[in-house]
Amino acid sequence: MTEQTEAPFVRYSVEEGVATLTLDSPHNRNALSRKLVTELYQGFEQAVAADDVRVILIRSADRVFCSGADLSEAASTPMEEGALAIVELQRRIVACDKPVVVRLDGPVRAGGTGIVAAADVAIASEEAHFALTEVKLGVTPAIISLTILPKMTSRAASLTFLGGEKFTAAQAAEFGLITEAVPADQLDARVAAVCASFASGHPQGLRETKALLNRDILARIDERGAELAKLSARLFGTDEAREAMMAFLMKGK
Repeated sequence: MTEQTEAPFVRYSVEEGVATLTLDSPHNRNALSRKLVTELYQGFEQAVAADDVRVILIRSADRVFCSGADLSEAASTPMEEGALAIVELQRRIVACDKPVVVRLDGPVRAGGTGIVAAADVAIASEEAHFALTEVKLGVTPAIISLTILPKMTSRAASLTFLGGEKFTAAQAAEFGLITEAVPADQLDARVAAVCASFASGHPQGLRETKALLNRDILARIDERGAELAKLSARLFGTDEAREAMMAFLMKGK
């Protein structure tokens, strides 16, 4: 009897110097489960080690890019462990010596926003939208603030963090969260053009330039990552947060 292999949550492919990591876990809207995060780690390791790869592209197989942390795993995985895994994922994107580009054409929420902010370039369809809903759930976007706050303006951070409301791709570009928003029918062409431009760079030039650009964000992650993971775990474990999450789910949001 043949043993059935579980389908991957992250698919890896390489073409013309670009390694594409495709999130493909539709059952939970690409939530950052242990399996998906582990496979992203593996994909990054494979891409970094490959001499024929100059650029790493992260995208989704479906419209939803990422719904954030996988709360269904909370019962079996300590919250701090899950928070630290997302901190480490952001760190790997920032510290990676090859440019990382993110392609977005649908919803991005919570931890997914941290991936977007950690990337060097984020290009979205005008149909994409974002929300930092943590404040409505009795928690705070602690660990993803490590990459979001250095990218967004302080006024935009206050508006989106404290309001928790949905905002558009055009607003995300204005706020500094993404690089640009383009019409949906131009998204693939624009992403391909940016990746081709980066792929034409010399490996040493790309490596040293990325290190120069990300030095301060990397230092921030190393300095505050563990502290903010503890804060996130503590808030998620409170009665107030559990009640708020239950009420939120009951509304069908």
